[in-house]
Amino acid sequence: MKIDIDGSYGEGGGQILRTSLSLAAITGNPISIYNIRAQRKKPGLAAQHLTAVRAAATICNAQVRGDALGSMMLEFIPGGAVNAGNYTFDVNEAQEGGSAGAITLVLQTVLLPLSLASGDSHVTLRGGTHVPFSPPITYIEQVYLPLLKRMGVQAKIELDAWGWYPQGGGVVQLQVNGGQKFNGINLKERGNLQKVRGLAVVTELPSHIPQRMASRAENLLRAADLQAVVQPSRNKGIAPGAGLFLTAEYENSLAGFGALGRLGLPAEKVAQMACEELLKFHQTGAAVDEHLADQLLLPAALASHLSEYQTAKVSMHLKTNAWVIEKFELAKITVDEVQKMVRVQPSLLLPS
Repeated sequence: MKIDIDGSYGEGGGQILRTSLSLAAITGNPISIYNIRAQRKKPGLAAQHLTAVRAAATICNAQVRGDALGSMMLEFIPGGAVNAGNYTFDVNEAQEGGSAGAITLVLQTVLLPLSLASGDSHVTLRGGTHVPFSPPITYIEQVYLPLLKRMGVQAKIELDAWGWYPQGGGVVQLQVNGGQKFNGINLKERGNLQKVRGLAVVTELPSHIPQRMASRAENLLRAADLQAVVQPSRNKGIAPGAGLFLTAEYENSLAGFGALGRLGLPAEKVAQMACEELLKFHQTGAAVDEHLADQLLLPAALASHLSEYQTAKVSMHLKTNAWVIEKFELAKITVDEVQKMVRVQPSLLLPS
């Protein structure tokens, strides 16, 4: 059954593409996507999206039409089951002169298909690791993968090189155990806050900068009666870069927040931005941050049991992702916008 998907629906961004590619690879359903990223300033496939298309095609031997920079139309016909193996996907290769496109978005496209493949996989990803408007690799490592582990996804990552926008140059190693079966997840209550830990990191910048970010973050959180330990770190990279990343550990859940430095932005302001995000979430009492809420939908739809979780915010990303998943008839997704509760009931229609 070929599935037609309007890429301008809802938030009209790259999430529609990534979810569609993952599910096409997993189910074997051919897909046709039109109006790709129509709601964005620069519509069509950017370097990271094109890399995700080619990565998904590689792991399931798909035939593809429309895989070019700027393309707003894509036909993707899987050639068989997802193959475990050793892969390298480099965002730089998608664009002349290179790209700092986010490799986390490529990772999220292939992770679940490879988890369901028969056999283990090793994936080397090259490009941007900490890029605006996409989850930083630190969030993937500290929040996303630990919660997916509870759902049966066995994967780990290693950051070999930091890659900031606009230079990129980051390298991540992803190890995925295949043959997994996914469980549902229940995150209706997060429980008490256990601790906040953080990383203040720079590459090719003086060591006083991460120290200033770490001190400012600890002081701001202490003033809000939250105890935090933020580790300053100075690493090597191909270009200067800075960021602060915070992980809040609750009894039942995890949440992550971060801010990236840029020229002219003081270290203390970077710390303040990350802390404000964390404190805003903490005050909601919700179990899941708004970004994780839409990232959990796909594994929940592929699980063997019901999933329920409460989010801090019902985002357009969440509603759009739910719409895409329901196109594949894998799950019934209910979003209560008043209680901010998400319910995912799998249809168990996956081929055996």
